[in-house]
Amino acid sequence: MRALLTFAFLACTAPFVAHAASVETGGPLTDAQAIASAESAAPAAVAKDAEIVTFDAQGNMRTIRKGTNGYICMPDTPESPGPDPECVDKGGMAWTMAWVNHKDPPKGVIGFGYMLAGGSDPDNMDPFATKPAPGMQWVTTGPHVMLFNVGDLVKDYPTAKQPDTSKPYVMYPNTPYAHIMVPVKP
Repeated sequence: MRALLTFAFLACTAPFVAHAASVETGGPLTDAQAIASAESAAPAAVAKDAEIVTFDAQGNMRTIRKGTNGYICMPDTPESPGPDPECVDKGGMAWTMAWVNHKDPPKGVIGFGYMLAGGSDPDNMDPFATKPAPGMQWVTTGPHVMLFNVGDLVKDYPTAKQPDTSKPYVMYPNTPYAHIMVPVKP
């Protein structure tokens, strides 16, 4: 899910920063660009009523558009090699904020998220990696959904450093941030 704020900070919030340079303009994303990017993360029926947020370089969250359906969508961050906008429910946002702040995710709160544009992560094992380890590549996952805070339920899923992203797998196994990545066809 993701990846994806300066790069040491950006590594923690990379999937969610829209202050970064846009690929097209070389400057900050406009609110319209951020909304379009964020909406690409989820099915239109979800995205059209979702709250859209961005994070600045200091980690402050800014709401671009209020939502009405309980989902929060964040635009792509240009720092990663591929698109990675994300849209999560309330439980997914609780997990995300715990990850961003290096805190344990809340107990007993399952979360769900969409990344229908795909995602790029520097490391499948280290939730705070800023780049792939020497000799390794970015973990690139096509369109997928995520199940957060699933605890021991991940035990039956693959936990490879370079996972087969065409099948369900665990991202960040053996950490409080372990979650199941499920590829989908958009």
